[in-house]
Amino acid sequence: MNDLIVLLLSGPNLNLLGDRDPLIYGSDTLTHHVSEATIAAEERGLVIEHVQSNHEGELVDAIHSARGRCVGIIINPGAFTHYAWAIHDALAAFDGPIVEVHLSNPAAREPWRHTSVVAPVAAGTVAGFGGIGYRMAVRAVAELLEG
Repeated sequence: MNDLIVLLLSGPNLNLLGDRDPLIYGSDTLTHHVSEATIAAEERGLVIEHVQSNHEGELVDAIHSARGRCVGIIINPGAFTHYAWAIHDALAAFDGPIVEVHLSNPAAREPWRHTSVVAPVAAGTVAGFGGIGYRMAVRAVAELLEG
């Protein structure tokens, strides 16, 4: 039986979670969030494959490698949310549900954070719920896959 793989992508500076701006992003580490997403995925018969990079091209390459191999993508693009059109274009070429996730609520922050170039190619966005947003995103992908 083939694994139903969901690619979980983490953008720049998310490797610093737990230390970076805990009042905004919480005190949990990226490892903790990936673990929570993995547990939620296993409960739904899915497998999480995680890639974190501070480099846009590496995330684009990961999206390309997901084509035909992964059933969905969950992405926290970090600052790439607001200007990474290469990530937008790569996601647009992916055939499967895409869910954007943010720990904080970008719409409640600085004006430059209000626009997402990922949102137009995502089925939806989970934002502002802290770490539980990752579990919510897994649930959303699973339910979209179920139809």
